[in-house]
Amino acid sequence: MASIVTATFDRNSVAPIRRERTEISVRPVEFAGGGTHGAYRARRRSRRRARTEPSSSIAKRIFDVTAASGALLFFAPLLIVIAVAIKLTSPGPVLFFQYRYGYRNRRFKIYKFRTMRADAGDVRGVRQTVQGDARVTPVGRILRKTSLDEIPQLINVIKGDMSLVGPRPHVPGMLAADLPYEHLVPYYFQRHTARPGITGLAQVSGCRGSTAEFGPAVSRIDYDLDYIERWSLRMDIMIIIRTIRKEFLSGSGF
Repeated sequence: MASIVTATFDRNSVAPIRRERTEISVRPVEFAGGGTHGAYRARRRSRRRARTEPSSSIAKRIFDVTAASGALLFFAPLLIVIAVAIKLTSPGPVLFFQYRYGYRNRRFKIYKFRTMRADAGDVRGVRQTVQGDARVTPVGRILRKTSLDEIPQLINVIKGDMSLVGPRPHVPGMLAADLPYEHLVPYYFQRHTARPGITGLAQVSGCRGSTAEFGPAVSRIDYDLDYIERWSLRMDIMIIIRTIRKEFLSGSGF
């Protein structure tokens, strides 16, 4: 198996973990020794590993549903205030819908608060938002800076489309360094072996925003695969804590 370079989990700034490679696996392959007993033991080890993968973990799913339901109840008053503010300051719907890649490349409809003018939004998502984007409304600018526009994705988590933590869902055909992402990164679709997340290791490690530059675009995928390899509930909790501190409290979005 081509190795995945491990990212230092508690660093505060992004450092690319990209390496030149053409193949990658998100789970090691074992070759059992000869004989029926060796094959049986290999199958048991394979099943045991499968149960610990993010999308196969019952514990992760229970944690997601419980935490997302509690968060929706907690944020309910704020959600109402945001919805009213969007409606009063900009014509158009409160929520924005967009189809994105999900688990095993299945597409799903993601929910977000609308942050752009209704007549200027990019439903396909090919044109990315940039710093000072004229399409963003005044209320939308606040929501994006604090990442409050992402809260409706808690509904996606409860539905099973997403997880609280995982690789961020991309729109089909998303560009990176002026190329389709899967053309730039040959192992791109390996990230879809886990449910997409509201936040992820790449985001809290500094890989957030534009994918126009080659290095950060490739590093983002490497962080996603590193998360899938090293996943644990403890890791999810630490990423959520770092997200709250980095995104909601410091307001690093745009």
